[in-house]
Amino acid sequence: MQVEAVLFDLFDTLLLLEAPEVYYEPSLRKLHESLIKNGINVAFDDFMRVYFEVRDKFYSESRKTLEEPHFNVRVAQTLQKLGFKLDVSNPIVSKATGAFADEFMRYVTVDDDAISVLRKLCGRYKLGLISNFGIPECGRQLLESFGLSKFFDLIVISGEVNQRKPSPKIFERALNALNVDPSKAVFIGDMLDLDIIGPRNVGMKTILIERRPSEAHVEVRPDKVVKSLTELLDVLDDC
Repeated sequence: MQVEAVLFDLFDTLLLLEAPEVYYEPSLRKLHESLIKNGINVAFDDFMRVYFEVRDKFYSESRKTLEEPHFNVRVAQTLQKLGFKLDVSNPIVSKATGAFADEFMRYVTVDDDAISVLRKLCGRYKLGLISNFGIPECGRQLLESFGLSKFFDLIVISGEVNQRKPSPKIFERALNALNVDPSKAVFIGDMLDLDIIGPRNVGMKTILIERRPSEAHVEVRPDKVVKSLTELLDVLDDC
């Protein structure tokens, strides 16, 4: 059946992100600096300890619910556990999230082939993007700064819709917005558990871009496997 829509994952598919052990602590330090500037006097080690407790609880819950609250929620909950009565809408919280995002973006680069491949696909297919990311403003800023936004008919970022891959809801939301039947859509991503199982469960075709050795514990096979974005141009019609 002819492909009408091609949907992409974001990180480690179109944009390349350094490992968490490289970017996470510097980003948290910038977040903490923002808090200090705004009168939240807590030691970095104390903040980091409680933050990871909150974050890990979010991760555990999200594996069950497949929900994705905005990053502001985890910042606010961390501060509340530390005794600061700030809710998710407090400007101090949003500024801290912004500081984290500003530092995080320093560790992101665009795949060398992303723009040329998207340019060739644009107009030939409807193009969409679905990303798991708790700071959607940052995701959209990255897409804009790397010149990718203009290629997409639809962008869905989990922190905006409180749904995350592999939830069928986030894929169905995108397909409905694009007005495309799942059988005529292909999803491209780098993670078997999120980017292959999720779209396959709603009837989409799937392509894995192999950025790292496959997860041995995930027993699923994509329709196609590519090593680079340029290979998409040759395999899409065969999906």
